[in-house]
Amino acid sequence: MSSTDARVPNYMSVPLMLATLVGVSIFRGWWMAALMALPIFFLTLHSFGVHAARLRRHAREVDELHLRTIEALAMAIDAKDNGTHQHLQRVVIYAEAIGREMGLPHEDLKGLRAAALLHDIGKLAVPEYIISKPGRLTSEEFERMKIHTVVGAEILERVKFPYPVVPVVRAHHERWNGSGYPGGLKGHEIPIGARILAVVDSFDALSSDRQYRRALSHAGALAMIKKDTGVLYDPEIVKVLEKLHPKLEHLVEAQPRSEKKLYSTIKVERGSAPEAGLLVERPGDASVAPALNAIIQARQELQILYELSQALGNSLSLDETLRLLVEQLRKLIDFDASAIYLIEEGKLVPRFVEGVNAALLAGVQAPLGEGLSGWVAGTGNHSLNGNPAVEPGYMHDPKRFSDLRSALSVPLDSAKGIIGALTLYSLRHEAFTLDHLRILKAIGMKVGSTIYNLLIHEAIGKSAGTDPLTELPNARALAARLEQEAARAARQQTPYSLFVLDMNGLKKINDTLGHSAGDKALVALAGALRGCLREYDFVARMGGDEFVLLLPGMGVEDASMKRLDLAVAVKALNKDLPGLEISVSLGSASYPNDGLTTEKLLAVADHRMYWHKRYHHGSRARSQGLRDGTPDAPAAPDSAAERLEEAGPSTGLRLFASSLVGET
Repeated sequence: MSSTDARVPNYMSVPLMLATLVGVSIFRGWWMAALMALPIFFLTLHSFGVHAARLRRHAREVDELHLRTIEALAMAIDAKDNGTHQHLQRVVIYAEAIGREMGLPHEDLKGLRAAALLHDIGKLAVPEYIISKPGRLTSEEFERMKIHTVVGAEILERVKFPYPVVPVVRAHHERWNGSGYPGGLKGHEIPIGARILAVVDSFDALSSDRQYRRALSHAGALAMIKKDTGVLYDPEIVKVLEKLHPKLEHLVEAQPRSEKKLYSTIKVERGSAPEAGLLVERPGDASVAPALNAIIQARQELQILYELSQALGNSLSLDETLRLLVEQLRKLIDFDASAIYLIEEGKLVPRFVEGVNAALLAGVQAPLGEGLSGWVAGTGNHSLNGNPAVEPGYMHDPKRFSDLRSALSVPLDSAKGIIGALTLYSLRHEAFTLDHLRILKAIGMKVGSTIYNLLIHEAIGKSAGTDPLTELPNARALAARLEQEAARAARQQTPYSLFVLDMNGLKKINDTLGHSAGDKALVALAGALRGCLREYDFVARMGGDEFVLLLPGMGVEDASMKRLDLAVAVKALNKDLPGLEISVSLGSASYPNDGLTTEKLLAVADHRMYWHKRYHHGSRARSQGLRDGTPDAPAAPDSAAERLEEAGPSTGLRLFASSLVGET
């Protein structure tokens, strides 16, 4: 009985009082009073009848409005689960029919109908990528899916239904043998409405298309249900389903088919976003109910995973992609340090590290199968709240890694197999949850493929920018590096120097000893140049016998000292390679003293190199190598300068310098 119907008996007191008054008047012989009371009695009775009819009509309208509201909400829930309104109609018709057949009271039938419509409302707290996953759920994803029963019950408790709905929604995934969730109830401990809904919902799911399989026939679905009778389902309810199924299926088919859908692609042209954005309560806020908190987290998780997916597909830089990955992960998981390890030559090496103890993590090199991350990459298993101290290089030193207390690590899988491990570290014990593991595993599958593709792209780019003979960067790589260094120097107002170096007598070596000897001399010279440089210096082969050195932060005086180092290194080649008579001509230029642009510095260095070749490497000097520490010569006389201008830079450098400023 509704609250409106409950008020009807209160109005009975007025006509009852009048009827009593008429009866007493007749009994006492007060005929005049009785005659006067009779019209009032009949008028009151008529008014009561009219009012009672209105109350009943209002009660029906409220009840129908209540039901339509429930159906509208259920339609929205079903839309999230990629279902249709026919699914809801079928479940409601089957559940109500079975309930009536089993003699459920009227109030229980109303509760069963509402529960049939709203039993999946808790899926609002489950991320859509789990609901729509076209395959079996992982154990972590299934753990997240199970919360929809508890969240749904918590949401519906606030509605204060006048009939039993919440117990049915909470228990509709309990199983007859106690293997269900969330309470592990079994047998008749499970509310009768929940047992009916469990059978009906499973039957409809089996006979409907899903992302991971095609629908079974009704006979096939019924056979599957009967197979689990007494295990998952109440045997009595299964018998009723088998008895009523043919009639109910005809009843379902006779229902008008609703094609109404909830559209999310409608575009609203008008309106602009508020300047300060929208105020949204954050998950974890004490003012947010747990169920609402779970729904907010599910929506945010989906949004962040979408943004991460977009970020992973938009960058061609591996380091930039890994930085974006860690930034997005911080929005979903609380951690203090992170490391992405990649497999190289049978061991795990860090490619990206940040956070607490980053310097220590950067030194980890784990053989596959050893340590926390090495075990994850070697076995393909995950590690939840593992001990960071077991990473190789730390377990023998108690002073190292003392800050980090727990770790979460998943393998990075790709089409070519496991390529590494993604590991998060925390300063707290047992800091990571199954939800964190589920999120990281979902991300790891996507990230592994992205990293593999970027590694291929990086290798191709490196190959395109590398001289195949000397394995030094080529002119293409030099152009990019010069552009970066020029911008940095201009921004920070710091010097840098360029050296242009030309190997003397390469043609003679090729003509007399063969090209293999010339190649050997070039490779040896490239190694000598590399050995003279700091780790952040840069040397490239321009082609032929020409090399360019870029020395960031080096001014004029330091460049002269570097020339001495190069002289000693080149002289040493003649001892190691007797008979080749290797020597070089060298010129240098420094920013900002000799020019403000890279093309100007290259031209100055090239002119000085040719001056050095002309005046210090005649026929006698050519066999002596670079003269002992001879600095760049002072400016030549005007006539010499004019001759240099006529000669101009070498062909390779001239074309390269022109390319830097867009000349042809």
